[in-house]
Amino acid sequence: MTTKAIACGRTAWRSLHYFAKRKKCQPIVYRCFWCSIRQSQKTEERIGDGRITHFGFETISEAQKEKKVGAVFSSVASSYDTMNDLMSLGIHRIWKDHFVRSLNPGSTSGKGWNILDVAGGTGDIAFRMLDHATQVNGDHSTKVTIADINPDMLAEGKKRALASKYADTGRLHFVLGNAESMPSMPSDSVDLYTVAFGIRNFTNKDAALREAFRVLRPGGVFACLEFSHVNSTLFNAVYKRWSFGAIPLIGQLVAGDRDSYQYLVESIERFPAQEEFRAMIGDAGFLVPGLGYENLSGGIASIHRGIKPL
Repeated sequence: MTTKAIACGRTAWRSLHYFAKRKKCQPIVYRCFWCSIRQSQKTEERIGDGRITHFGFETISEAQKEKKVGAVFSSVASSYDTMNDLMSLGIHRIWKDHFVRSLNPGSTSGKGWNILDVAGGTGDIAFRMLDHATQVNGDHSTKVTIADINPDMLAEGKKRALASKYADTGRLHFVLGNAESMPSMPSDSVDLYTVAFGIRNFTNKDAALREAFRVLRPGGVFACLEFSHVNSTLFNAVYKRWSFGAIPLIGQLVAGDRDSYQYLVESIERFPAQEEFRAMIGDAGFLVPGLGYENLSGGIASIHRGIKPL
């Protein structure tokens, strides 16, 4: 028997629990996710020494996180779109389209853009970037390098690329690499650095932001689309109930993988709030324009941007 965290008020999910029981799923003991946070904080205090980080609500050493996150994404690689459909109520496709439109790749005359899409293994953002550059701006020279630390996610992206119109065009490249250190990427070489629904899984987000700053050319743009923090108390309570009560259970029923989906919803709760992440981008050396972020769907997700000074 395992213990999982959900939001209080689990009565609303009784029918789903009954269905899981009928399907003979593993028995689960639930507890409030606020209790999980408090327990995680106590665990962190007990660890005391060494470099630690979080894997969802679990406090672990940094050395452990890369392996554990890798296992999660190896598990969900083939059901990546389904995963995001569950976690965003299906709206992630609209967010991604808006994200790409707002960046308007290929909009400048002359040479095409050099785009680096990090944690983009399946190509979800990269294909949209190339579609926009080609179809909207008539740019057939913009290229995207897809970098991911997970070989299974990259394999999924390569499979999709072969079935796309960009196969054998030289406009898509795949690189296996860690966002916190990318020696294969030259400094000052990238026009646009994107990361969508990936940065919350990085072990050292500050190191990744500094690396993004390094590879971007002066005037280049860092752009991040990530699940964030809802800005309405009532909506937040409803969203938490959905996230912690339903998503892991549906992940178990649909994908046969409860633990991966449990981690993914916990990782959202652990991700810095909008203002804190904006400050982290500034601390990495970026100029942060205006508010620095755009909330989507009441803050379920946000777009963050930074510009490398000229």
